Amino acid sequence: MTAAMDLIRCSFGANGIARIHLNRPDASNALDPELASALESAVDAIAAEPDARVLVLSGDGKNFCAGGDVKRMAAAPDTPAFLADLAGTVHRALVKLDSLPITVVAAVRGSAAGAGLGLVLAADFVVAGPSSKFAAAYSAVGLSPDCGVSTLLPRVVGLRRAMQMLLAAHVVSGAEALDWGLISDLVDDDDVESRANELAEVLAQSAFPAGGQTRRLVRASFGRSYAEHLEDEARTIAAVASSDSARSRLQAINYRAESG
Repeated sequence: MTAAMDLIRCSFGANGIARIHLNRPDASNALDPELASALESAVDAIAAEPDARVLVLSGDGKNFCAGGDVKRMAAAPDTPAFLADLAGTVHRALVKLDSLPITVVAAVRGSAAGAGLGLVLAADFVVAGPSSKFAAAYSAVGLSPDCGVSTLLPRVVGLRRAMQMLLAAHVVSGAEALDWGLISDLVDDDDVESRANELAEVLAQSAFPAGGQTRRLVRASFGRSYAEHLEDEARTIAAVASSDSARSRLQAINYRAESG
């Protein structure tokens, strides 16, 4: 499957690697209603690919995603209604992204602010360059967080650091983001995409569907009780055990044990 869109480039390769590339570089990939809708459609398209194993998120131009389109917000006849609609569309995309049983890798150059930070937090691995900057950015325009930032950011960097970003408008550099655990890899700016692709290739070769289900379980664990989570773990491990990957790996271990 390969689809070309004005605002999103979405593709799926035979190697199990799917890609969503934000394509609004003149606006730093800021999310307006059109881009938000295209993002939701792209996530739907990836979710419909049964062989997808890894998703790579990236942005065209100098910045990954500068957040919501502030100019469109200010110019809207009814700003609250505009924001409710925009946030609702992006949130639907993020809920669908969060539920995907595949690993998500973000490749970040330049700014990841506001909703862009939300996309970073939705990823399982984040590759960034020295030019990268991570900011909540909401307080600068007098708004409260959206796109999951107020719940995911404290989980990733801790409460105190989250408050620095959310309330004191602290902008986190690439090096600081690595130290805080906000990103997983820091490479030269020119190597961000290649490193993300290299990581995606490795992840695509890992046990499937076990890897994606592990990702789903971890991300789902925060929103329910321990007992509910254990029930899901039991159902999932039983279902995964019927996969070709699990059967072949278990049989290989058993063969080595008998041979030894």
